[in-house]
Amino acid sequence: MNIFEEYKKKLITIIKKAEKDKLLILPENLNSVNVDSTPPKIDFDISTNVSMVLAKPNNKSPNDLAKVLIELLKKEDKHIDEISFAKPGFINIKFNKNYWNNFANKIISSSHNYGSSGKDKKKYLVEFVSANPTGPLHVGHCRGAILGDVISNLLQFNQNIVEREYYVNDHGNQISHFNYSVYLRIREKLYDEKFPLDNPDLYPGDYLKDIANSIIKNNKDTNFQNFKDIENHLKKLSITESLNLIKQNLIDLGIKHDNFVSETNLVNDKEVEKVIEKLKESKHVYTGKIKAPEGEDNSKWTEREQLLFKSTDFGDDKDRALQKSDLTWTYFASDVAYHNTKVNRNFDKLINILGADHAGYIKRITSVVEAISGEKNKLSCKVSQLVKLIKDGKPFKMSKRKGDYITVEDLIEQVGKDATRFIMLSRSNDVELDFDFSKVKEKSKDNPLYYVQYCYARICSVFRNIKLNIKDELKIKNQIYNYTNDELKILKKASEWPRCVEIASNKLEPHRIPVYLYELSSEFHSYWNKGKDDVDKRFIDKNNKISDDKLALLKVVSIIIKLGMKILGVNTPEKM
Repeated sequence: MNIFEEYKKKLITIIKKAEKDKLLILPENLNSVNVDSTPPKIDFDISTNVSMVLAKPNNKSPNDLAKVLIELLKKEDKHIDEISFAKPGFINIKFNKNYWNNFANKIISSSHNYGSSGKDKKKYLVEFVSANPTGPLHVGHCRGAILGDVISNLLQFNQNIVEREYYVNDHGNQISHFNYSVYLRIREKLYDEKFPLDNPDLYPGDYLKDIANSIIKNNKDTNFQNFKDIENHLKKLSITESLNLIKQNLIDLGIKHDNFVSETNLVNDKEVEKVIEKLKESKHVYTGKIKAPEGEDNSKWTEREQLLFKSTDFGDDKDRALQKSDLTWTYFASDVAYHNTKVNRNFDKLINILGADHAGYIKRITSVVEAISGEKNKLSCKVSQLVKLIKDGKPFKMSKRKGDYITVEDLIEQVGKDATRFIMLSRSNDVELDFDFSKVKEKSKDNPLYYVQYCYARICSVFRNIKLNIKDELKIKNQIYNYTNDELKILKKASEWPRCVEIASNKLEPHRIPVYLYELSSEFHSYWNKGKDDVDKRFIDKNNKISDDKLALLKVVSIIIKLGMKILGVNTPEKM
């Protein structure tokens, strides 16, 4: 139940009727007609710009048109309590209490899907994390992992079909270096050979000792004397062990992927060659030369003939190489092959969550998806910016044994899954985030997670006191409520939930959910605190009873917080 969408439909119906009655002239389309909530200082419920939209075709000022429209609205809408015009051209509407009665009852009756639009359903593939399988996830991966998971939750809440996918980069030099590092750790364990910490190509983290120990334990018949003899077999074992670490990190974060797609399998299945042929047929590749990458010394760069993708045809700043000088495929070529398999699986929309270091990669990969699919905006990319951990006002380093980075395991151990997920989403993904450990552990308004969870726990405490279960369906005999202005303020905030979900889903901006939940909780806590001095504002009276209107209000707020926290993948404890 989106009151803004519903009222826009009602408004358009009214003005179309007025057009038939020769009272108004309408433009060709009414897409620019908006219905929104009013600013906090304006004591009305909704506002519309319809008088501004109709001003030009009617050759009248918004003020003159508003007079006509206000009379029409008063006549046609029985739920209007007050209506007025505000410059430069807005009509502000306040609903009567019967409207808010119906609103509260509708939310309570649709508690499982309030805010879910269910319109324009699509099939999505969301690829996220996709960290190289060379060790456990670190904090840099964590934010993108949560972003991808919650975007998926949002899309599913709006009744879309969503698959979560992890692209395993298990091919290339990095994997070779990782594999050899595991081998040397095995040698260190079996033959007391010192690991060469001074080799910059190797992975020095102590977690490799765990991987090596597990491989030794489960492969007692394997001879680890000669690396070349076991290289391919060991690579499979090393990647499996590393992926197990990653999957456990993801489980600890509350994340589960539907698919893990191997780059090695794509290469072995000749998927790169297949997509190159496809691009050749569509004349999107050619053999040519490219200039040195920006920032690289031109004197050390040799221009050579290469197979290039015509990325500039799609707005990129230069064409992109698909082959190296030794004729092996570039990383980009493998990525092109992978995205071709995505296109071939007939998803309506593809979404990639990328790390901050991949922001410059967006144009080339969206270009090639457009070339392959023939569709613009088939692929959307969201960049997850850096996270800075702060404790006592200073940068916080806490990894004991994982190399030179802070792991997801460390972070969860310090603050838990809920705080990690909620705080990682507290700001837009395209700006850097300060994760302040001191604030995360505070039991105050400055800790947004605590503030929202405490709101839900307070509501649960009222239900316990009156011997009701918060999870049960609410059955109220008298469904006509007498809400005060303070209570209506909370209901007005509750009415914004569907709009929040819609915008967050359409723009792939899940940070809007925790921000909204914090604002709703703030309205609730403010009202709760007034009850300390005003007995009429207390939820439970001196006879340990609660009025139907207050009970319905509590249920409405609890429903929204439960739905929102479920989208975020965060718990709502009933006691705190």
